[in-house]
Amino acid sequence: MTALPEKGPAAIVLALREVRRRYEDGYCLDVPALDVVAGEVLGVIGPNGAGKSTLLRILALLERPDEGRVVFDGRVVDARNALRERRRMATVFQEPLLADARVSDNAALGLRFRGVPAAVAEARVRGWLERLGVGSLARRAARTLSGGEAQRVALARALVLEPDILLLDEPFAGLDAPTRAALVGDLAGILRADRVTTVLVTHERGEAQALADRVAVLMGGRVRQLDETARVFYAPVSDEVARFVGVETLVTGQVVSRADGVTVVEVAGRVVEVAADARLGARVRIAVRPEDVTLMAADGGARVASSARNALDGTVTRVSPSTHGSLVVIDAGFPLVAAVTPRSVQELGLRPGVRVCAVFKATAVHLIPV
Repeated sequence: MTALPEKGPAAIVLALREVRRRYEDGYCLDVPALDVVAGEVLGVIGPNGAGKSTLLRILALLERPDEGRVVFDGRVVDARNALRERRRMATVFQEPLLADARVSDNAALGLRFRGVPAAVAEARVRGWLERLGVGSLARRAARTLSGGEAQRVALARALVLEPDILLLDEPFAGLDAPTRAALVGDLAGILRADRVTTVLVTHERGEAQALADRVAVLMGGRVRQLDETARVFYAPVSDEVARFVGVETLVTGQVVSRADGVTVVEVAGRVVEVAADARLGARVRIAVRPEDVTLMAADGGARVASSARNALDGTVTRVSPSTHGSLVVIDAGFPLVAAVTPRSVQELGLRPGVRVCAVFKATAVHLIPV
C-alpha cells in the first residue's frame, strides 16, 4: 500500500486506495490508487459512461465505495467523520442550483450554514463576486441570470468557503462556446493564483488542457493514463487514449534505423523520422496530432520553406468540417490527417484528388509500442 506523506508543500490532500464500486448492471469502477496533490488542478476526462461522475461522488464523500479507502488530509474517511470532512470541501455541478434569492444571498449560503458572522461573510462574498466578474449583479434575483452568470455565482458560492478541495463536475457543459471560453479563462487565472486544490471532471478535452496540471484518463471504470497534462495529450500510452485525446493519425510501422537521437520508422513504404528512441526492428504505432501537420502545395518548395524533418507528398481523400476549421485526410501511403483553417482550404484548393505536401516535425511524432 502506498504511504501518504505528511502534509506539506506537495502533500496529498485527497487519495483513493484500492477503491471499487459495483452496480447491478455489471459496471465497476476500479481505481487502485489516485492522489490529489495540494495546490494542483487534477483533470479527470473520459467518454460518457466512463465512470467520471461516480469517481467524483466518491471523492466528494457523497457516495461510499464497496471496497477500499478514501483518505482525506491523511485520515481515512468513514461514516463517523464523513460529514465533518465534507464540510471542508465545495462542489460545483453542471447545473448552478441557485436558490430563488438575490445573488449575494446565494453566494453567502454556505457561510451562513457555517455560522460565519454577517459582516465577515458580506466582505468575502463581495470580493469573490468581483473576482468572478458578477459583482455588479449582487442585488439581482438569481432567477434573472443567464447561464454563464449563474455558474459564476455558483463558483463564488463554493470559493467563498475557502475549501481545502474544490470539486467541479462538468461545470461548463451547459454553456455556449463563447461563454464557456470566457469562464474557463477566468477560472484558470483564479485557480492558479490562489493554488486552489481542485478536481475537474469533464468530457471536454480543451477544458482539461486549459485548467489541469495533471490529467487522469478514465475509460471503462479504470484510469488508463495519469500524467502531466501535456504528456497525456502528446504522449498517450495506447491507441484508446490517443484517439480520445484527439490524435487522428495512428498507423503501424517498423523501426529501420536509429542515429543521433532520431528514429526512422518505415510505414507503408514511406519513412517517418521521429525524435524518440526505439529498438531497431521493433513494430510501433505512429501517433500524430492533426494540428501538428502543415499542408503545402506539392511543388517541392515545402522542403525548402520548412525545417521539419518530415515532408510527405500525398493526395487529399477527404475534407471534413471540424470545430475550428477542417480536418483533411491525405493518402501519403498511409492515412495522414491535418487540421487546417478555412483560409488554407481556400488558398490550397483542398478537395479530394488534390496533390499536397504534408509537413511535420520529428518532435511532433509519438511512438506507442505494439
